[in-house]
Amino acid sequence: MAIQNFAPAWMTEEHTMLLDTATRFFKEQWGPKDEAWRAAGMMDHQAWRDAGAHGFLCASMPEEYGGAGGDFGHEAVLILAQGEAAISGFGGSLHSGIVAPYILHYGTEEQKKRWLPKLATGELVGAIAMTEPGTGSDLQGVRTLALKDGDTYKINGSKTFITNGQLANLVIVVAKTDKDKGAQGISLFVVETDEASGFRRGRNLDKIGMDAQDTSELFFDDVVVPAQNLLGGQEGLGFFQLMQELPQERLIVAMAGIAAMELAMKVTLEYTKERKAFGKPIFSFQNTRFKLAECQALLLASRALVDAAMVAHLKGELGVDRAALIKYWITDNQCKLIDECLQLFGGYGYMKEYPIARLWADSRVQRIYGGTNEIMKELASRFL
Repeated sequence: MAIQNFAPAWMTEEHTMLLDTATRFFKEQWGPKDEAWRAAGMMDHQAWRDAGAHGFLCASMPEEYGGAGGDFGHEAVLILAQGEAAISGFGGSLHSGIVAPYILHYGTEEQKKRWLPKLATGELVGAIAMTEPGTGSDLQGVRTLALKDGDTYKINGSKTFITNGQLANLVIVVAKTDKDKGAQGISLFVVETDEASGFRRGRNLDKIGMDAQDTSELFFDDVVVPAQNLLGGQEGLGFFQLMQELPQERLIVAMAGIAAMELAMKVTLEYTKERKAFGKPIFSFQNTRFKLAECQALLLASRALVDAAMVAHLKGELGVDRAALIKYWITDNQCKLIDECLQLFGGYGYMKEYPIARLWADSRVQRIYGGTNEIMKELASRFL
């Protein structure tokens, strides 16, 4: 079952064309480089610039700010194309679907004009620094401080598990501007790291999967940023800004889950029809066929759920509770399906040179980032 043969209700002809173009590019241009990127623990800046040159960055940003003028559907098909090509190291969905929208929706006009065009070309690589060594899903507990000093702010703190952390040179930092006000004391700052004295990158973290994705510790030691780098120009709005963008972030995670499930089914069907045991393809055994039928049903149900969410989100109607439930349900079932597929590979499924092994390892984090699945259920339960 190939992604390209599936045309959900939200996908227009323009979306389909972008899907085909991007899938071909990722497979032909980036596929041969993936091993080197995995060995290095990250992609390179040239890959980001190439993505920008081909219109694969900030596809949903308005043309007046350097984007392609599309909608979130364009970001979604890029996620599907990346998944079909098995390129797990590219943090483009975070860059374009999370970082850029913060600037578009909450930035001042000057901030939009200053940063969005460079994000669209890949000159700037975006990251968002929320998680801290002692603070994960509880964003109100962040300890990073940004204290005003004249017409600047001085930022002190540390962040961890930051996607694009080694390459990013534009980082949205979640910080407290008033540590006594709880959620109302949180603000977002845009730190341009190339110009930031006191900014340090820690190690590129050694993960179970996502080998080509740079995920890092970041340190802010008396980092001075101009007051005009406060997102939106007003203190205390950061928590609200974060909450408003979470449904899209969680839909991005779910869409990546669908792409991984699609690829797992594709490679497993190919393998079981070619691999022989006891003189015949293992697909011919009833257990294999039954397992794959179960996986296909799970995939179809998952895809239908995400496609319905896409329709709602493109209308501006996807709520926080639905997005949380979708993120939890899809990623749980993503791991379940891929584990079943890996089992059908036998010992070869445990070998990293096989795509199914990489899919299995890469998928596990889906149940953790974007808010753990336990937090997703807790959040959704408040709306019952």
